[in-house]
Amino acid sequence: MGTHSAKLRLIGPGSETSQDAAPTSVVSPIRSLRILALDAHGRALDWIRWQDAACLYARDAVAWTLGESCLTVHGGTSRFTGERSFLDLHPIIAARGHARGRAIDPTPALTNTSLFARDAHICLYCGERPTRQQLTRDHVMPVSKGGADIWENVVTACFHCNSRKSNRTPQQAGMPLLAVPYRPSWIEHLILSNRNILADQMEFLQSQMPKKPRRALA
Repeated sequence: MGTHSAKLRLIGPGSETSQDAAPTSVVSPIRSLRILALDAHGRALDWIRWQDAACLYARDAVAWTLGESCLTVHGGTSRFTGERSFLDLHPIIAARGHARGRAIDPTPALTNTSLFARDAHICLYCGERPTRQQLTRDHVMPVSKGGADIWENVVTACFHCNSRKSNRTPQQAGMPLLAVPYRPSWIEHLILSNRNILADQMEFLQSQMPKKPRRALA
């Protein structure tokens, strides 16, 4: 289902290779691979590195998995059996001993990176998609007029539109918004924060999305 598959050699207990040996280089697609970690009840926790996922497997801390194996991690060769150890990692894993209340939905941190991702790197005033260097955070209700630095009061704006709007509201500046700013859910945040989501992961996350659209374009 569109997942990556690769074999890496990791030095582990029982290996004939010295622990001081230089680590094997990791190709770019594997370096960017993230595993979706769930709690024991199947609620999404966060993205974790495949190395951290491998540690959970090795400690028998994985309760269950979803999706086809996306990565095979090889360890060393046992001097006793002559067999090489390996772990098949899955794109979605549920960790033992991790759980959070069903009603608790973590609030994503408001950063420029997350904000620009929420707005698809589009200026919500002119509708253009400038370079990343030309994007800015604009407060719909200016801070000087009591506006807060929260998800519901910030939008992505190009440098030109931000300067033109200046210390005014969109109504005062005659610059209507193209979309209503909103606070992403934790699931939306997970989708927005990973550019290399595997097919099994996206299918799971989309199944957890709110059924009702979060906002409508003007």
